[in-house]
Amino acid sequence: MPSHDYASVLRSVYGDPRTSLAGSVASAAAAWLTAYRTGSLALYLVTLAFVVIGLARYANMRAFWRATGQDENAAPAEVWETRALIHGGFLAATYGAWCLISMAVVKDSFAELASVSISIAIMVGVVARNFGLDRLVAIQMLLIIVPLSVGVALHGDVYHVILAALVGLILTSFRRLAANVRTILLSAVHGRVEASRLAAELDMAMATLEHGLCLLDEHGTISVVNDRAERLFAAIGVGPLVGLPLQGVLETMAQRGVPRTATGRLLNIVGQGQSGKVLLCLANARYFEVTVSTRQGRSVLLFEDISDRVATEERISYMARHDVLTGLPNRTYFGELTSEDLDQRRAERSDGGRVVSLMIIDVDDFKHVNDSFGHLVGDELLMQVARRLRKALPEDAVLARLGGDEFVAYRRNVDRFAAEADAQPLLEAFQAPFLLEGLNLQVNVSIGLVISANPIDLVDDLMTKADLALYSAKGDGKAKSHVFHAQMDIDYHYKQRLKADLRLAIQEGGLTLAFQPLLDVATRKVVACEALARWNHPELGMIAPSVFIPLAEETGLISDITAWVIAEAISQCRSWPGEVGVAVNVSTRDFRGMDVEKVVDAALSAAGLPPTRLEIEVTETALIEEPEIAKSVLEALAAKGVEIALDDFGTGYSSLSYLSALPFSKLKIDRSFVQDIEANERSLRLLTNVASLGRDLDLTVVAEGVETSGQFDLLLAKTQIQQVQGYLFSRPLPARDIPELIVHLNHDTVIPPKRYKM
Repeated sequence: MPSHDYASVLRSVYGDPRTSLAGSVASAAAAWLTAYRTGSLALYLVTLAFVVIGLARYANMRAFWRATGQDENAAPAEVWETRALIHGGFLAATYGAWCLISMAVVKDSFAELASVSISIAIMVGVVARNFGLDRLVAIQMLLIIVPLSVGVALHGDVYHVILAALVGLILTSFRRLAANVRTILLSAVHGRVEASRLAAELDMAMATLEHGLCLLDEHGTISVVNDRAERLFAAIGVGPLVGLPLQGVLETMAQRGVPRTATGRLLNIVGQGQSGKVLLCLANARYFEVTVSTRQGRSVLLFEDISDRVATEERISYMARHDVLTGLPNRTYFGELTSEDLDQRRAERSDGGRVVSLMIIDVDDFKHVNDSFGHLVGDELLMQVARRLRKALPEDAVLARLGGDEFVAYRRNVDRFAAEADAQPLLEAFQAPFLLEGLNLQVNVSIGLVISANPIDLVDDLMTKADLALYSAKGDGKAKSHVFHAQMDIDYHYKQRLKADLRLAIQEGGLTLAFQPLLDVATRKVVACEALARWNHPELGMIAPSVFIPLAEETGLISDITAWVIAEAISQCRSWPGEVGVAVNVSTRDFRGMDVEKVVDAALSAAGLPPTRLEIEVTETALIEEPEIAKSVLEALAAKGVEIALDDFGTGYSSLSYLSALPFSKLKIDRSFVQDIEANERSLRLLTNVASLGRDLDLTVVAEGVETSGQFDLLLAKTQIQQVQGYLFSRPLPARDIPELIVHLNHDTVIPPKRYKM
């Protein structure tokens, strides 16, 4: 028997000591009556035995409760069972002796009736009290039934013998009855324990449940709630909940600010006996997801507080749709807003269509700010730019950041003339300098504007056109605004065609080289030829380098062209007479897009040309934008004997630090210094000083763009120019003509200059 059941049985055996004592007293009184009536000493002894055993049992029961108290698992239980067997056995033996003495010795009818009836009644009590201890029931029945049956049988006649047997059989059935009672009552005990356990677990589950819980009966009335649900509804002034109809609770919630659509849907789900989920937004900005589960006409409502989750989702949604730095809508969200409005315009189908405008605003020279002052200053600049734009734009304009230094503004319903005027306040907003980390920076913007009255225009169409207008504004000197017009679109498609055809020309060898000589002033001999790329389009004819070189830089093809020019120029130079060298231009993008040193080494090795016959020309732009890479590559090439020239000197920042920090051997003065020297004495002095500076730094000084004899004579007379280049001596010539030109110009040091035409 399980220990819990065993302890419960013992408690039933020892239950109610006073009742047990009262039974012993009553039995003693009945025995005394039979003793007094018959005057039998034996019966007086039976009476005394009842008293003594009754008191002993009472004392034992009291001792049991003092020892165990309310502890059902107190040990040792076996000791108390043994004591119960001893006391119960003695008591049963007394009853049996009483019956036997009354029937076999005294033979008094009253004594027989009293002893037999009380003994049988006691057996019923034994079954009721001691059912749990089968041994105790068996011992007590044996000690009562055997003497009683013997006493009845001693009357001698067959009737009493049969009666004795029947009495024994009936009393024996009491043991089975006790077993049945034990089974029934223990089952009830088990059920009670299980019910208590389940109730405790349910109570614990409801108490520790993180969500509010309401149980509805079949009439829609709240019958069970947990503490969290009580607190939830108390916060909005509803409660206590138990006994309230759900419909009334939801009506109160609707009056306190909860949307009626949500409360109505929740009531509808419960009313139809369905299951589902409803989102409730309370007036205090708390969100609860209500899960309804219905079974057998009863519903359970689970209230989950998802406020933090909703807030997190809103933050994620905001971050996904807005620029982190400026807080403005990002490109994706701007596209959604604009597309939605354009779709609406398309659906309106009004006459002529609603006029909309879109501006792309680009911060001029933002990369220079980042590179010169760092990204922290650049980020602060972008934030201030966003604030100025927002302040200068009309309130109905949608302003967003496209990325990098580009912003975009959209207006959904504008007058054409007002739309064109929108750009001017933006330009004026940038006249004041920006205060950034103690720095005063003058920053301007360029604006591309498109105005659309055509309802079929899409966002991408407007963005493309505004971008073309922006490109035009930047090409016109920056800090300006241009409005898109049809010619821009034509130019755009023309450029797109050229980009595609240029890529094909590079792949299929459609480019050629032309060479322009550099002459030594003292000897009039060709010392080098500058390699220049040329593109003869099969349909459009010759495309100027000023057109296709910028396109190559836009498309990332410039490094492919440079690598080809280096290899082809070195290969051509190998066949030239004498020690004439070749010069090749390398751009900023070349330093980023390819390994210049590796390309040069490979070309020199393939052609077998000495490095001293190669000259690499770089501009100040390359040195400014990629100073570390350029310095490393140029120093490596110079160490191998390659000549390094600073090209177009005077068109950039003309920083003298580059001349001393980098391994230049030649300084090429830009043509802008030469073109006015015949008419402008100041220009001549400036050119003279620049040339003198180059000579002082031990550099070979070259004048570019020499086109007239007058210019050349002044260079000879007034400056220390060492080499010249220009149309006065030769235009750029095809590769096939260069050997002849070199032979012609180098055969005599005193040959006067002669112009060669292509």
